Amino acid sequence: MSSPHRKHLGACRPASATACACGIAVLGLLPCVASAQERVPSVEGTAVLPRDLSPWSMFMNADAVVKAVMVGLVIASIVTWTVWLAKTIELLKARRQAQAGLATLNAIQSLRNVKPSSLRGPAASFYDAALAEFRLTDGVTDKDGLKERVGSRLQRLEAAFSRRINRGTGILATIGATAPFVGLFGTVWGIMNSFIGISKSHTTNLAVVAPGIAEALLATALGLAAAIPAVVIYNFFARQITSYRAALSDNAAEVLRLVSRDLDRGTAIRAAE
Repeated sequence: MSSPHRKHLGACRPASATACACGIAVLGLLPCVASAQERVPSVEGTAVLPRDLSPWSMFMNADAVVKAVMVGLVIASIVTWTVWLAKTIELLKARRQAQAGLATLNAIQSLRNVKPSSLRGPAASFYDAALAEFRLTDGVTDKDGLKERVGSRLQRLEAAFSRRINRGTGILATIGATAPFVGLFGTVWGIMNSFIGISKSHTTNLAVVAPGIAEALLATALGLAAAIPAVVIYNFFARQITSYRAALSDNAAEVLRLVSRDLDRGTAIRAAE
């Protein structure tokens, strides 16, 4: 090989070595670049929601209809707990009076021995009704007719006490039956608005879909929060009222037994006088 050719090859070798070195360096960087690309999060998959999704924020940003549904359900929940508090106190007082009156009536053997001041609540009302019937039938000797009339008075009083103690429980049944459907109505309305928003924005991005659906589901959650306690409290009161009615029946039956006993002894009319 001639000298010029050797010089030419000698000049090319450093350049080719440099090119090879650069190629190796580039090839060594490719895995790093690939791994870095893998670590970069997808913008589409981790879209940031545009607003806070706390319950209060969802309520404030909800549609007017959904907001009205939520307010109604909150009011229904407040009514449920108010009825629970008032009815619990009323039932405790009524049951104690019925039990105390029954104990007093069981301890006596004649209407003459009853002190009106010792009776409270239903027992006092039953006693007054029996005496009133005695006064109205003064001089009548038909004992069976008198017993029947006294029994009729006691039955009507018992029914009146039962109606009185039942007041307020009907609204619990209404809330328990309708609150889930009211909440479902709010959910359907909210999801419908979400779909309308999706169609207007021409996107199914999570940031667009999620807030409206979350607001809609909050209405269902409030409906269940109002309905479940109402049903539980209503069932509890139903058992307590059944027990109270039994105590009322015992009071009325005891007064009727005293009337029958005094009629057989011939002392009832004198006791009424």
